[in-house]
Amino acid sequence: MAGVLEMKRVYEPAAPTDGCRILVDRLWPRGISKERAALTRWDKEITPSPDLRKWFGHEEERFATFSELYRKELDANPRGEAFVDYIRDTLKTENVTLVYGAKSPTCNHVLILKDWVEKRL
Repeated sequence: MAGVLEMKRVYEPAAPTDGCRILVDRLWPRGISKERAALTRWDKEITPSPDLRKWFGHEEERFATFSELYRKELDANPRGEAFVDYIRDTLKTENVTLVYGAKSPTCNHVLILKDWVEKRL
């Protein structure tokens, strides 16, 4: 593979090394313009369900259970395979950066999503 799969907060400046930038949040991040987000695409359907997202609430003590439940959602998601295929194809020519709005870099759904995708590449 030519590219690398990365993750980055949407509030950090976009960089040429980001390559294909995919927003993987269900809700548009507050205070960010489309220009500043510099997205290639927005994949809402690959994110945690609204009920799971609300239950989790980015509370660290719930992360392990959230991780299990979100992986089950990803495994059952009819868009999952196409999402992985898109990333696999894009990585042949450039980096792919999963962009998110959560404050914590260590307690968010993108950590789980990135791991889930990497295991399928």
